[in-house]
Amino acid sequence: MIADMGKTAVIIDNGKFPTKEYPRYLLSKADYIVCCDGALAKFFRHMEQVFGEERMPDVVIGDMDSIGRSVKRRFTGKFVHETEQENNDQTKAVTYVIDNFKDVSDIIILGATGGREDHTIGNLSLLMEYSRRFNPCPHIEIVSDWCTAFAITGSTDISCGEGRKFSLFSPDNSLTIKSTGLQWPTDGVVFDNWWKATLNRATEDTVHLEFSHRSMALVILD
Repeated sequence: MIADMGKTAVIIDNGKFPTKEYPRYLLSKADYIVCCDGALAKFFRHMEQVFGEERMPDVVIGDMDSIGRSVKRRFTGKFVHETEQENNDQTKAVTYVIDNFKDVSDIIILGATGGREDHTIGNLSLLMEYSRRFNPCPHIEIVSDWCTAFAITGSTDISCGEGRKFSLFSPDNSLTIKSTGLQWPTDGVVFDNWWKATLNRATEDTVHLEFSHRSMALVILD
């Protein structure tokens, strides 16, 4: 789903560091790497497996309270000290990338899931918030060992491949999303609970979603 029009930034959250080939490939090809402060030690533990050599993140962002002295001494990039509590570290990192790396068209977030469930739910839902907050908004995905997740804000075609698992969420219970290319059409779904359009499957290479009005939704693919 990467746009491949500009440069790519990878943000490392403090959830489960990916072990599978695809997310690690995305990390290895990143033009910029931004670590949330709690994830820096994890990054160092996996760095040589991913890159085959030492590769420092370009930026580490957060309040720095969770970084040990030895890890701080090892890091040679830029620390961005952020203490405000209105936004989590993932959002601070996304905001930093958008404000400072103007040539970035794609942001990939790794380590956003696989830890505490409330963090996972919050991080995934923030993808929809970013689509509303940032204008223009680069393409932003959360990628893990299990899924790829991204937000959409209107009618769209999603080239995902026949047979791919497909789940759809929206916080807007006034929204109707008609679909083609899914095993179970979403035309009559009322988005009044999280499970209502989950565990679907693509029956065609491209899934078309038709919004009744401009809103926001979250797509999760396997």
